[in-house]
Amino acid sequence: MAATSAATFSIGTTASHGPKMSTHSQPKPCPLRFNSQIPIRSFSGLKAAVSLRCESDSSFLGKESSAALRGAFARKAQKVEQRSQYHLQPQASYKVAILGAGGGIGQPLSLLVKMSPLVSALHLYDIANVKGVAADLSHCNTPSQVLDFTGDAELAKSLKGVNVVVIPAGVPRKPGMTRDDLFNINAGIVKNLIEAVADNCPDAFIHIISNPVNSTVPIAAEILKKKGVYDPKKLFGVTTLDVVRANTFVAQAKNLKLIDVDVPVVGGHAGITILPLLSKTKPLVTFTDEEIEKLTERIQNAGTEVVEAKAGAGSATLSMAYAAARFVESSLRALDGDTDVYECSYVESDLTELPFFASRVKIGTKGVEALIPSELQGLTEFEQNALEALKPELKASIEKGIDFANKQAVAA
Repeated sequence: MAATSAATFSIGTTASHGPKMSTHSQPKPCPLRFNSQIPIRSFSGLKAAVSLRCESDSSFLGKESSAALRGAFARKAQKVEQRSQYHLQPQASYKVAILGAGGGIGQPLSLLVKMSPLVSALHLYDIANVKGVAADLSHCNTPSQVLDFTGDAELAKSLKGVNVVVIPAGVPRKPGMTRDDLFNINAGIVKNLIEAVADNCPDAFIHIISNPVNSTVPIAAEILKKKGVYDPKKLFGVTTLDVVRANTFVAQAKNLKLIDVDVPVVGGHAGITILPLLSKTKPLVTFTDEEIEKLTERIQNAGTEVVEAKAGAGSATLSMAYAAARFVESSLRALDGDTDVYECSYVESDLTELPFFASRVKIGTKGVEALIPSELQGLTEFEQNALEALKPELKASIEKGIDFANKQAVAA
């Protein structure tokens, strides 16, 4: 018997930006829901009838992406089935590996990535406690097959044929800890995982979440160089959470629709190295000096805000997973041929004298296609001073990561 109620599903991805560099569309979070009024005899996973209505509220997708994705899916459906009752099957064709999938970030991140219609295989790796996570997620009726891998013996296998590697592995922050306090433990973890990535999927996009990102990304770069497989266009420090927070806090402060707000965040991913460019906020809004100082400080210290609120029970795991999933979806869209994908990310850069710097970048099938320098032009006096103030700290973090990688090489 055919189902008579409308079939609905939601998927998350990241909004793209317009082709004009000086007037980017902002990353507008919103869900894409396809509602079909045509009876569907069977519904499994991300399927829906070709008669679609797109509703935009709030999640990963923006208006432009909603229209583009809807149009692309409709065209694919028309080619696949020329029948009175059409069905729609997004093409799931990419493999994603999450290293550290059993942790506080890894578990919710795995769930969000499992929801992507572009993922065909989801490889979950951790040193323990990942089998249950994989078994749980495997029951979700979305296209991707979930496979679990445990311990060093299965690390290489977890990376074979992977297109995107996401690394949230490491210890979380605790009250009183800075990101530098995490360095000695997490630096070694990232080193070992990146060596495995270099050996097994050197062409994959690499997303580094493990803190301190200001140092772990340079560590990853040095390890990849020593392995002879470094491609700076494919190594990303995930700073999306800083953008997510900036957009949220500004929308709340100015009573704006969150879907309309875009605040670029540059610099790094710790303390004063996080620099929200409030003067570049879209839509154009004005801030008092006091508002600028308070918002900037809150965005910079938002991680500590969560750590203290959890009172020793964890760090910012859920919001980090959300932000990381958004960046994964952006990467998948770029790999799938979307030519209009922009995100802020901590990458090898020549926008400043620092070798690594977070800024808005254009992402394509080969990784970073372009750095966007326009947002660093015409800064306010406050922003320019903050930019100069962050450079020594960011430089020291970068050098710390490079020194660690070099010492490890000598020891080996």
